[in-house]
Amino acid sequence: MNYSIDGPVAVITLSNGQQNRLSPQMLDELDAALSAVTNSNARALLLQADGPDFSFGGDIVPWPDLSAHELRGLLERFMQAFNRFERMAIPTVASVQGHCLGGGLELAIRADVIFAAENARFGHPEQSLAIVTLLGGVYRVAERAGRSKAMEWALTSEQVPSQVMAQHGVVNRVVADEALREEARAFATKLSAGPTRAHAAHKALMRIWATGGVSAADEAMADISLPLFETDDVRLALPASVDAFKLGKARPAFDFKGS
Repeated sequence: MNYSIDGPVAVITLSNGQQNRLSPQMLDELDAALSAVTNSNARALLLQADGPDFSFGGDIVPWPDLSAHELRGLLERFMQAFNRFERMAIPTVASVQGHCLGGGLELAIRADVIFAAENARFGHPEQSLAIVTLLGGVYRVAERAGRSKAMEWALTSEQVPSQVMAQHGVVNRVVADEALREEARAFATKLSAGPTRAHAAHKALMRIWATGGVSAADEAMADISLPLFETDDVRLALPASVDAFKLGKARPAFDFKGS
């Protein structure tokens, strides 16, 4: 795994052979990359993968030799790192090609937006090992696609085409294989030019809604939204938009600074 920070867009790239299996070393590298991005001025994060496939999931080869205590510790470390990616304050975009299975799907689905190539295939192979999705995959798929489809896919371990995942709201956009990286990068760049503080507020509200429902999100709304009115971006955009409205003009585009 490697990362780069090119101006406002950070890029994390899975790179571990053809299958991009998620190993303990990759876990350490992901954690280091997230720290670097957090401490940078990046305003959007793109997650992508080298090779023909996004990821076949966890590197299961060492698992039979681990004690229950060691396996639990490893899975808890993966959960913490994946959740850290999910809770990044900046918008995150996953760019998925080929196979996106097991832990690979559980990582990708933590992105705010998923771009998938036409050739992408998603699935939970855990059932074929007589285990469950170990990093929260089944209920995160259910959050997007609903309980019935999430259960069907988990119970059968079928590989689901990207177009079907898009129909059920798991994938945001399906694009031509050869255009995937360019389009995902362009979308991340577009998000990086937006009002960063407002993006973070939307992510916070969505997290509250996911755990506590509409009532909990309503209760938090004022505390999360009102501080935005003190930001430089709102102080730029709100008065200018009001002036445009009074003059009968279209709202202008704004050069948001993310502050």
